[in-house]
Amino acid sequence: MWMSTVARLALPALQRSTSAMTRQALRACRRPGPTAAPLPPCLVSLHLRGRHTLESASLPVSRHLVRHVRALDDDRQMEVEWEDGGHSLYPFTWLRDNCQCPLCTLQSAQARTLLLADLDIHTGVDVVEVTNDNKVSIVWPDQHVSVFDAEWLKKRCFSPAARLAMQEELFLNRRYYWDSTLRIPSADFDEVLRDDKAALAWLLALRRVGMVYLKGAPAEQGQVARLAERIGYLRLTFYGHTWQVQDKPMANNVAYTSGKLSLHTDYPALHFAPGVQFLHCINQAKEGGESEVVDGFHMAEQLQREDPEAFQTLTSLRVDFTDTGTDYCDFMLQSKNCIIDVDADGRVVKINYNNATRDSVLDLPLHQVQPFYRALKAYVDIMNRPENVVTYRMEPGDIVTFDNWRLLHGRKSYISRPERLRHLEGCYLDWDEVMSRLRILRKAVHEDL
Repeated sequence: MWMSTVARLALPALQRSTSAMTRQALRACRRPGPTAAPLPPCLVSLHLRGRHTLESASLPVSRHLVRHVRALDDDRQMEVEWEDGGHSLYPFTWLRDNCQCPLCTLQSAQARTLLLADLDIHTGVDVVEVTNDNKVSIVWPDQHVSVFDAEWLKKRCFSPAARLAMQEELFLNRRYYWDSTLRIPSADFDEVLRDDKAALAWLLALRRVGMVYLKGAPAEQGQVARLAERIGYLRLTFYGHTWQVQDKPMANNVAYTSGKLSLHTDYPALHFAPGVQFLHCINQAKEGGESEVVDGFHMAEQLQREDPEAFQTLTSLRVDFTDTGTDYCDFMLQSKNCIIDVDADGRVVKINYNNATRDSVLDLPLHQVQPFYRALKAYVDIMNRPENVVTYRMEPGDIVTFDNWRLLHGRKSYISRPERLRHLEGCYLDWDEVMSRLRILRKAVHEDL
């Protein structure tokens, strides 16, 4: 059976029972430390610029045994000593809040039923002990009993390294930046639809690298919907569940012309833009129409390094975007977004930029207008450097899947001919549903190993 470049390299690493990153982070519970453990060598990998770059999305960890537990009453914490010599601390309030018994947790949904109004946030404990089956039992002052699995506790250790590992397992925030030398990861369309391992490898690459090429789809409408249903459901927008990118008379979007499209993200005129985009080539122009793409996160990193003032401007000033027209229904959109969104730690998490829908309304004090233009021009100039742009040509049956919060994509102009009309079909999904499917596939694949 033909196997994609994503799946072929990913599957052997999925046979391993323990991820190096999780092992490292859990070992870090032994002693407090100011920094997280370094990221390990890659486990699940695809080939990017000649290097293996995609690690495992955290596999089941090995069994951990509890040697001893004790209550630190003055600190209102429970200390766990592990068989390997490590130590973990857990606040009493957190333990009581997360009791796993049927009275406090709806087992069928793994949802908390204990009300915060009923939680004593200053609670002590009467008894803490290790049970014969290596669980931790706590008797509370009201004689309620909580029992915790050792593995459950170990993964929720409050050390910086363990917290980092848990967040990485949940959200896969680690990204692999690239430039024009990128060899776009590829997979087989039919294999992704029918095989969970191939689908998992595809979504891991989509998350880490930001872009995966699927080959072999039928050159007819409806294929992006089939692919979206592999994940969950389509994101409905004002352009419909799916939309046809063609040269149209009286176009209501610059994409529906034959002209050049500058590098952009889709829908910054929405406050919550779609996170993932699929584009399926049904017919390609005879001349022109090549696609272009850049890694917006990498470009933002370059901007921060080369021009910190411009980076600060684009991460702090909110600018206006607008989009008006009629398609699936009438729409008149208006939003305010920073060009570059960063999280509380200063990490770039989203790019909002489309020159076509950037509004003439600019809600900035007069003295900030010129600095804004200077900063935006600096960012766009970095994007347009030849060493940063990947150019590729889609052929009928190709589907490109990419991170719309990270990648900026564009198109070279083409000659529109009625007898060979360039035709792409597109759709959107949200990252929440994509990550949900990724976690489900990861669990299913690991349970089958």
